[in-house]
Amino acid sequence: MKIISKFLIAAAVITTTSVAIANIPVNQNVVNQAAVVSLKTVKQALNAKDNTQVELRGNVVKSLGDEKYEFRDQTGSITVEIDHELWQGRPIAANTAITLVGEVDVDYKPTKRVEIDVKSLRF
Repeated sequence: MKIISKFLIAAAVITTTSVAIANIPVNQNVVNQAAVVSLKTVKQALNAKDNTQVELRGNVVKSLGDEKYEFRDQTGSITVEIDHELWQGRPIAANTAITLVGEVDVDYKPTKRVEIDVKSLRF
């Protein structure tokens, strides 16, 4: 009886281990390329869904206070939020072209408001 019990326990361990190994994804670093969309214009960003990736080239034309700025490209203007440390201590003028990389932030309270949460800047 002890031999049968030991055999059943060993078989259960081997089966469990085999099932667990079979369920591990082959390449966990693969990203769904269709889900990564990077919009290029303010006009596109204003009509995009929340959390859509953007890469905008244009100018910061004025400060709105509290890390918010008005950004403009050839298609329109939008409010962007840029953390102070992203400026890297560089002063810019309204005619300085920069590239913003970030994501669309849509808020519906009290009315629809679309902004860009900037993750990085390129000068």
